[in-house]
Amino acid sequence: MVFLQRSALNPRKRPAVASIATEPAAGSTASISVPRPRDDPDDISTMISLLAEAGCTLRVSPDAPPSLPADLHKLRCTLETRLSSDPSLLARFLSGFSSYINAPQNLRLLLVPASRDGSLPQTDSLARTLLLVPPIQLQLQRLLLEKLPEYFDSAVGDPASLKDDVARMVINQFRWLDFLVDSENFSEKLMEVLSISPLSLKKEIIGSLPEIIGDQCHGSVVAALERLLQEDSEVIVPVLDSFSNLNLDEQLQEQAITIALSCIRTVDGEHMPHLLRFLLLSATPANVHRIILQIREQLKFVGVTNPCAIRNKKLKGKLVADSTEASTLEALRLSLKFKNILCEAILKELKSLDQPRDHKVIDVWLLMLIYINGGSLQKSVEKILKKKIIDGCFNESLFDQCIHGHRELVKDHFSSFLSVCEYLLACREQQARDFGIYLYTALFEEFCDTYSRQEVLGTLVTHMGSGITYEVSSALEAMFRLTSKFSEQLIPISSHINGILDYLEGFHEENLHKVYEIFCYLALSARSKPDSVGSSIANELLMIVRKQLSSPDIKYKKMGIVGTLKIVSTLGDVNATVNFSSSQKTNCEEALELLKMAIESNKSATLPLILLYDELIALFESRNLQPAIFEWMGKHVGEFEAQFLSDLEGGQLPQKYVSNDIQGSLWMNLDGDLSPICLNILPLLFSASMQSANSLQILPSQFLLLSVVERLTNQGSLGGIDALLGCPLHLPSPKHLAGAEWKRMSGHQKHILCLSLYYAVNWMRELLNAFSTQVASKFDCITQATRAETSRKILKRLRNLVLLESLLNASLKYYPLTLPDLHYNVEHSGTPLTKINHSKQREKKNEHSPKKRKLKDLTASEKSDPYGKLRQPTLVETLKKAGAVISQEVENRTSSVSPTIQKTSQCVEQQEANSNELDLVYISATSRVLDAQRFKFRPLLVDCLFILSLCESQDNCCSDPAAELPLHLYLLRDFHNKLDHLSPPNRQFLISSASKTQPACSKLKTAEFLSKIRPLPKSLRKHLDSALSILKDGSEPCQDHWKSSMDSAGNPDIPFVVVSMSSVASSVFREVLCCYSKILSIPDVFLQTSLPTLRDVLEAFQSVKDITQFFSGLQPIPPPGSIVYLYCSVYSFFEGILDMAYSLPFSLASEVLVTLQSLLNSIAMLFEKSKEESGKSMHVGFTETLLPFLRRKLASSSHKLLVHDWDCADNENELKIKGDIIQKILHIYLKNSESTPDLLDELACSILPQVPSRRTNNTQEASHGFPTLCPAMFLTWYRVLHEENLDVLNKLVKGVLLKSRANNQRNPAEVLKKLRQSVNVVVSLISMCKIHEKVIVHAIAVKYGGRFVDTFLKVFDFLQAHFKEHNDIIIQMVKELQKATRIIQTLCSEAKGSKRTMITSKIPATKRSMERFVFQVKALLHNTSNGSTFWMGNLKHKDLSGQVVSSQVYNNGDDDMDIEAQNNSEPDIAIPDDDHNQEEDDN
Repeated sequence: MVFLQRSALNPRKRPAVASIATEPAAGSTASISVPRPRDDPDDISTMISLLAEAGCTLRVSPDAPPSLPADLHKLRCTLETRLSSDPSLLARFLSGFSSYINAPQNLRLLLVPASRDGSLPQTDSLARTLLLVPPIQLQLQRLLLEKLPEYFDSAVGDPASLKDDVARMVINQFRWLDFLVDSENFSEKLMEVLSISPLSLKKEIIGSLPEIIGDQCHGSVVAALERLLQEDSEVIVPVLDSFSNLNLDEQLQEQAITIALSCIRTVDGEHMPHLLRFLLLSATPANVHRIILQIREQLKFVGVTNPCAIRNKKLKGKLVADSTEASTLEALRLSLKFKNILCEAILKELKSLDQPRDHKVIDVWLLMLIYINGGSLQKSVEKILKKKIIDGCFNESLFDQCIHGHRELVKDHFSSFLSVCEYLLACREQQARDFGIYLYTALFEEFCDTYSRQEVLGTLVTHMGSGITYEVSSALEAMFRLTSKFSEQLIPISSHINGILDYLEGFHEENLHKVYEIFCYLALSARSKPDSVGSSIANELLMIVRKQLSSPDIKYKKMGIVGTLKIVSTLGDVNATVNFSSSQKTNCEEALELLKMAIESNKSATLPLILLYDELIALFESRNLQPAIFEWMGKHVGEFEAQFLSDLEGGQLPQKYVSNDIQGSLWMNLDGDLSPICLNILPLLFSASMQSANSLQILPSQFLLLSVVERLTNQGSLGGIDALLGCPLHLPSPKHLAGAEWKRMSGHQKHILCLSLYYAVNWMRELLNAFSTQVASKFDCITQATRAETSRKILKRLRNLVLLESLLNASLKYYPLTLPDLHYNVEHSGTPLTKINHSKQREKKNEHSPKKRKLKDLTASEKSDPYGKLRQPTLVETLKKAGAVISQEVENRTSSVSPTIQKTSQCVEQQEANSNELDLVYISATSRVLDAQRFKFRPLLVDCLFILSLCESQDNCCSDPAAELPLHLYLLRDFHNKLDHLSPPNRQFLISSASKTQPACSKLKTAEFLSKIRPLPKSLRKHLDSALSILKDGSEPCQDHWKSSMDSAGNPDIPFVVVSMSSVASSVFREVLCCYSKILSIPDVFLQTSLPTLRDVLEAFQSVKDITQFFSGLQPIPPPGSIVYLYCSVYSFFEGILDMAYSLPFSLASEVLVTLQSLLNSIAMLFEKSKEESGKSMHVGFTETLLPFLRRKLASSSHKLLVHDWDCADNENELKIKGDIIQKILHIYLKNSESTPDLLDELACSILPQVPSRRTNNTQEASHGFPTLCPAMFLTWYRVLHEENLDVLNKLVKGVLLKSRANNQRNPAEVLKKLRQSVNVVVSLISMCKIHEKVIVHAIAVKYGGRFVDTFLKVFDFLQAHFKEHNDIIIQMVKELQKATRIIQTLCSEAKGSKRTMITSKIPATKRSMERFVFQVKALLHNTSNGSTFWMGNLKHKDLSGQVVSSQVYNNGDDDMDIEAQNNSEPDIAIPDDDHNQEEDDN
């Protein structure tokens, strides 16, 4: 548009004419008034004649529009010339025009397109042509606008065509005029008319504003439109269109956005998509945050979709017009797709929210829309979703509002929702997977169509085929929930679930249980509807499990056993009403038939039968089955007596038993002459019957099954089998363990002896498992006398167990043996079934054939080591392949460290002739040999831990509770293992063998485990006090007491079996502290449901002394009885033990300190959990004061341990072995000190340099005050100081970055001071490499030095921001750090030359960091210092002592980095040369 005003001439007009034309309009708007219509014929004639003179015929015919000449430009020029030169003519022309248009017909003819020279009307109207004549434009505009109200009626009602609607025709004349003479006055008049126009015309005018008005009046137009919106929100759409099409400046654009934002709450739903589209497409980096914030706060995106309008429509990816929510979503999606800045702003905004109450439904949809659009931001959306779910910010109710009741909204984006479910279910975090399970269930429930449900099932089956354990488990859990809730709906599409069966081979027992439970649910639902198409599911399931049971592969037998028993539990349930299959048999009869088939098919397979018995035990204890099943099972296990027991006469064997030169005798007879039976272990081992020999492997599981059946059928009592608790064991005579006899025995005899002890150990463990229920559980049928007698025998059996394991450990030490498995392990999957007697027969057959025996041993070793092909070959094996001749001695020594036990056993058998007799066997010593195969043992159940609270009541020579400590130590170690299994240090990297050590507690949930161990803390405290008493006194308890207790338990008198009570007390002390720390570290113990258990744990370890003095310096003091007070009292108790621990071994004192640290961590976790659950800490007032108070105490305690003289002269070797103890104490000392940077600075710069590089005579007379800091421990201190300094720098950098993002920068001087301290520490530590020449010290320096530089690079933005104020400090800090980088470069060069692989592996990453450091310094100086210069050069190659390496002498050597900064106060600042040069190039 061209605006013709006084200040600017129209370039398309002649200057003279333009000036004349604008002369009348030079004054005010009142200078030219619009004449009142007088209907003067003379004025009309003047107008007509003037138009005719210009070439326009006004009246061609009564109904015909005017005729215009071919040259319109000439017409306009003629009129402009005449009207500009004669003002009176101008007035008469306007008066005549006004009179002429009073007739509606005349006005309409002026507005319609005119004809040219009698041709068809294909040109502009006469009115539009006259509007392009400058002298009369403004007056004509006013005349036409004033005529509009007369034609408002035609604009109301049904919209007419443009020919019949005069009002619209008038507005149409103003569109796209070539110029406006006075746009402001015209806009003002237009706005006046607009304010009184009807709605339809109002929308027409508003929508045409960008085509009508000029740019100079946008401010008044925007203000007028804002007033209109306040009066009537119906015009929101045309107003937004006008805002979008007007060429607004930045200020007016912001004003328009503010107007639009104010309408979010009030606008109708149908107009919301237009409003959001305008806002989002108007976003700029300056206002995007405000727009997103207002949309999130004001948009109420929870509406009701109109299902009636869309039920019969096919979506096919298109938007449904009747759904306002769908339209809104589509507007949001398209806006986000085309403006990436919006997506980034939304993600940034959501990241900053950390409270659940701050999140809304719109947040979920915004994330989903970004995800739906795809692109690089999908990964970011997934990460944010996972984090929000894990932090508890996104809960199920938010997604409920998105999915439930809004099926049509989700339908278009169903695949994207399914993709999010897939991602969540594949996450490692349990919370994310649980949420994924919920989403799968919600989608399945909401979408009832077959296609959607098939997609959900197919995705879940795909998860199950991933092979990732946690993902498979979660997918099965989701499928199980769907099956249990929608089993009938799943029957028609059950074929999609059958895909699970393809992945059964990779499932463990828990997942197999879920699989078969899913199919059992489906089978029952199918049978409840006789006409159902899925009625054959049950028959197919039965066929599958029968095939699996008959398979010779143990992997498939495992599946068949689990599946069969799951079907049995379904059929045999007392509440089962629907017949499972189509046969005429009852459910109970079918269950018994399946049970018999399972037992019969596994009779000859040892491990599957053990698995079957164990699964039956779990089934009987968890389900209420039909009595007929228990009756039949009682008959089956009743064969136990004939199979494993033999009769006694007067408590003695009827005749002396000797086989293969091994004499048998009765061990551990608790009933004496009254015992009628004994356990036949030794005769069964020598039995020629394969079934009898294999039965010993089944013995423990079969006995436990017998006890469970007995207990469940006799109201909890084991009175029918109580003779087994006291009956003796038929084992090899103890004399065979004596030195001479042991040395004389052959390998086969030792094999029998070890197996006898092994089966006896597991028999004792199952006795404890079975009969502990008689004491731990309160059954009414068990009298108090029976309970007391059972407790006494259980303690004796525990003594038997401790002795047997000690003897077995000593025997295996001299005769390594691969023990048979007594319960099914995961590693047996896929291995063929093996039978002990078959291998024995092959051994006898091949006994005289060395070649065959060698081949057989090789094959066995390969089978026993399934990962043998992946094992790295040993040096001896490599040399053999190369053809070298290896001596037998070297070969034997190398094979003894082979990873497989069989190879170790073969190696020791070859050296059997040189083995000596058994050494002293220490009761309760750490059984390292036995622990390697502990996972094969029968586990002790959690109920057995109650024995910790039992004590022997019989009279002895003296009252000495310490005599029971070895027994309690055994249970404490087992308790420790169970706690490790429940909450391992790093569950993610838990190895498989560790996960197999405690199958007894693997099926227990954490809450159930905590409830079972609730009575234990008091017993732990009692045993801790007993152990501490022995350690303080330093005297051995009464040995006669121990001997009499062993004799009363029926243990044989073995002279070389001894007990050291001081060693036992130390172990008990250590185990109690470890168990206590691990209990307090279980996350579930802080849940509201487990707080009673936590209180019991704390109350059991309360200080007996007055702790008033303990609270000195703490305000406020917690009230007595509160959980915070209990924590403080426990801390005081252990602090008191630590004060006494200086007379104890160093390792025990350190355990107390570690316990104090775990106690502090537990308090912090309690505060955090209470805040998460309630949103506000329940311990207000203590959160900010208690933790710093206890940290100061902990730092003081750790300092005392470090400065205490632990007699390093005598114990330096012990300190070398237990360097991790010093490492733990140092970490605790540094992390809990009031100022870690100051302490690091003191230790690294003042204390550590005083340690000599090697031990001297006066080493122990250390002047630094830390006796534990000796040359032997220098490496530990050196590494810890590096680690803590790097940790301090990381925290400092993180704080700086967070503050900078929040524009809330902390004091720069304080940050720079801490940075300088951290730099000083690393420079001092790395400089010590000049004195300490050990390769490992240099490797640590290179490793942590590179990491330090890499972290330091992150603060360069901060340094640049504050360089002008603190340039001296920053330059000096860089120069100081350069000293360390030069030393590191020298270390790297020397390591490459001498090929020190320990260092060279760390060089690439370190060099990259240092190169980046050089260029970051260059960029810093270039961007901040006006006169600074920077250059790099090749350095002389020098060693650590500063001597130039002769092979690389350069004529001219420069520093690697020289910095000159010229300021007004300091003209020259340069990094000075020092003796260490480097090469900046990465060699």
